[in-house]
Amino acid sequence: MAKKSSNKIWWILGGVIVLLGGGLFIAKKQGLIGKEPATEVEFTKAKKADIIERVSASGKIQPEIEVKLSPDVSGEIVGLYVNEGDSVKAGQLLLKIKPDNYESLLARAEAQVNSAKASVEQSKALQSQSESRLLKAKIDYDRNKRLHDDKVISDADFDQFNSQYLVAKQDLESAKANVQSASFNVKSSEAALKEARTNLTKTTIYAPQSGTVSKLNVELGERVVGTSQMAGTELLRIANLNKMEVRVNVNENDITRVSMNDTVIIDVDSYSASGRKFKGVVYEIASSANGLSTTSAAAVSTDAVTEFEVKIRVLRQSYSDLIVGKRSYPLKPGMTASVEIITDRKNGVLSVPLASVTTRDPSLKTDGGDKKEGEEDNNQEPEKVIKKDKIKEVVFVVDKANKAKLREVKTGISDFENIEILSGLADGETIISGPYITVSKKLKEGEIVTKKKAEEKKKK
Repeated sequence: MAKKSSNKIWWILGGVIVLLGGGLFIAKKQGLIGKEPATEVEFTKAKKADIIERVSASGKIQPEIEVKLSPDVSGEIVGLYVNEGDSVKAGQLLLKIKPDNYESLLARAEAQVNSAKASVEQSKALQSQSESRLLKAKIDYDRNKRLHDDKVISDADFDQFNSQYLVAKQDLESAKANVQSASFNVKSSEAALKEARTNLTKTTIYAPQSGTVSKLNVELGERVVGTSQMAGTELLRIANLNKMEVRVNVNENDITRVSMNDTVIIDVDSYSASGRKFKGVVYEIASSANGLSTTSAAAVSTDAVTEFEVKIRVLRQSYSDLIVGKRSYPLKPGMTASVEIITDRKNGVLSVPLASVTTRDPSLKTDGGDKKEGEEDNNQEPEKVIKKDKIKEVVFVVDKANKAKLREVKTGISDFENIEILSGLADGETIISGPYITVSKKLKEGEIVTKKKAEEKKKK
């Protein structure tokens, strides 16, 4: 009797175990248990939008035309006839350098010219004397030659007359050379005189163009150095403040997108508080990188930041309302400005948020994310290493089972928020747009996702 009861208990236990095993198998098959927790992500839909591609940079306001004046001669400033901010006209007297030394040099040069001319006259007189002596020696030579031929005079007597004739010829040639040398001395003295006269005129500085004295670096009585000796002292600057520009440096990664006549939005720091923006256009793009020359190109470090200068003309009509009374020049040289160069614009194009586009190898089902964070895969086979040429732009779309699926896409222009999708997505498709670190690093093909819950508002 006891044996039958024991067998019955075992049969009951066996049935329970079978039922439990079957139930667990069915539950796992249906995903009721053993299911991995879904990754919380942000969803969005691919939709059409307007995209304005921009390149940002910063720089300084400068006049388009600004002339720096330095003296050609050195000396003390004895006359200063302008102040900083004054308007000047082309040819107007600006300042005067003490001319005493240059007047003395001019007088000395004039005296040297007169002396050289006198030497020429003296040389010409000696030439005339030499010609007369030669004529007399020629007559004596001809007469005594006939006598010598007739055997009237001896060879010794004839040789004397012949020698006198030859010496007279040499004296004449020497006199002619002295005249030519004296003439060259006159030309040299006249050149020195011209230089001295020019240097004297350079002691007065005139405005080379009309404009405004944007910078004055010297004072009355100050000594300056001329450019003929070294770099020279910068006296002042004359600028046309009616035409202003912004000079910015653009990174080499962005410079290829910048073109001539691109529209530019300019934010000048001095007017930022009022929210005032100015408009401009790109009118000059540097052909070579900043600080790059043919002699130093090879020595530049590859780690150095490569930038190109871009000049942007500020459109006068964008600040014409600020030109009132004394504020005839609202933009001053040296003001700091930030610019946004509009390089492209497309309206109504298919787009997604920037954060939703990442780079992966679409041929791989996962990104190797099964390793623990910080763990190295030292046994990775070389053929499984992802090559750069296989890296593609992709997005994660969400299928009906709420699984993330890799989708290769081709992108176009972008702004600060959205990026254009040229192919790979259809309007209205649901994609994963965030969080950024999840999309770019953690999310894997086939992973179950769920909509991220909004953070609970803090209790008041």
